Amino acid sequence: MPAILCPSCRKLISSDEPRCLFCGQVRPGLWGLTTLFRRFGLRVDFPHMITLLCVGLFIASLLLDITAVFDFNGGLMSLLSPSMKSSWLLGMTGYHWAFVEGRWWTLITAIYLHGGLLHIFFNMMWVRQLGPLVEELYGPFRLFVIFTVAGVVGFLFSTLIGAHYVGDYPRSSLGASGSIFGLLAAAIVYGRKAGSTLFTRQFLQWAGLLFVFGFIMSGVDNWAHAGGFVGGYAASYLFSRSQGSREGLGTYIAAGACVVLTIAAFLLQFLTMALE
Repeated sequence: MPAILCPSCRKLISSDEPRCLFCGQVRPGLWGLTTLFRRFGLRVDFPHMITLLCVGLFIASLLLDITAVFDFNGGLMSLLSPSMKSSWLLGMTGYHWAFVEGRWWTLITAIYLHGGLLHIFFNMMWVRQLGPLVEELYGPFRLFVIFTVAGVVGFLFSTLIGAHYVGDYPRSSLGASGSIFGLLAAAIVYGRKAGSTLFTRQFLQWAGLLFVFGFIMSGVDNWAHAGGFVGGYAASYLFSRSQGSREGLGTYIAAGACVVLTIAAFLLQFLTMALE
């Protein structure tokens, strides 16, 4: 029988084991899918996949309107900034688009879009920093559920509570920062559950500093940050209540639903743009 590393405890086990002998992880081989992925050189690495998707869409947003690349009117923060048209075509969100025009799926697509080189650089830095940590604490599939739920709840806060218009124009929002605040919340929940004061304090300080930074910098969607933290905290709290059983069928279904919704969201966005 082919052997795999358990996604939870990283111990070597048989791929067809119904439960990991070391940590109790349910179906660590995903009914043989892990072995199939290995044959094609693939593995479940959500932080890496998220980074690739964000970078790919960022490059696409620049290519859709190449003239925006040479617009430096906004200074350093506008370096390599996609145009509003490009971001709109790829699925940025806002009250007008998500609710007036009924494009609810932009609450998902906007998570993976970014408004400039520095924007995507710092967000991906945090994804690469926090993603593996949360994956280690909760498991890879719970990580993706937390990331998705936090991003959607963040944009719900932004679109429903934040300002709907900037002057005469609909207010828009995009970026993975709401999901990143959700990952910070996940680490805080774990620290409190484990009774680690130092661990919890460290991530509370990071979250506090990022919140303050959001108020200092112009153009930052603080409502998305707050909503992402709330969404990530809620999802992580629910997972932490059953942490001893590790990832099971319910987690796989939830993660699968998030993957399907993300793919469907981009398909709906591209189809809508193609028909207009």
